Amino acid sequence: MTDAALVAVLLVDDQPVVRAGLRALLESQPDLRVVAEAGSGEDGLALVEGAAPDVVMMDLELGDGMDGIDATRRLRAAHPRVPVLVFTTYDTDADIVRVIDAGATGYLLKDAQPHEIFAAVRAAAAGRSVLSPPVASRLMHSMQHPGTALTPREAELLTLLADGLSNRELGRRLHISEATVKTHLAHVYAKLGVETRAAAVAHALRARGVRR
Repeated sequence: MTDAALVAVLLVDDQPVVRAGLRALLESQPDLRVVAEAGSGEDGLALVEGAAPDVVMMDLELGDGMDGIDATRRLRAAHPRVPVLVFTTYDTDADIVRVIDAGATGYLLKDAQPHEIFAAVRAAAAGRSVLSPPVASRLMHSMQHPGTALTPREAELLTLLADGLSNRELGRRLHISEATVKTHLAHVYAKLGVETRAAAVAHALRARGVRR
């Protein structure tokens, strides 16, 4: 940490009002200080070295450019000692799996109470894993029912499916054959409890908060 009693935080969120509110909330605590803000994953990565944060609070949806999961993966690869606490509104199984696979230290929902946010930031800075209760519950369910959780590759495929890619385009993007794409899609349909591509896409769009 930058100081024995101070936790330095870098905020990465594409909504200025969210960053402002979170900064005010965190800095109401004597041991928490926001040292930098970024509105995109690219800017967040660029700021890490100079800002030297103890914790990066990362949103998942960052507008154009890389999303929070890609930014988390790249940040952890370049700065493995900097913990990333994902702070988001999304709590789907697919998001949770992808975030953990990307190396995030914690997963906190934006409806968390202030004391939960403070505790999560402090815990992440101390190197401890942090999960919002709903997220922990989902993970427990996935562990108890391992066949129902999407794998990181299946989660990635579902995201691309919602972007309107065809099976051929999915194969090219993921560097796999169309036959393998169809196999993955069958597994995704089964785990989501749907039977059609349209239903799977609708599920993915709901997870993003998009309505058709």
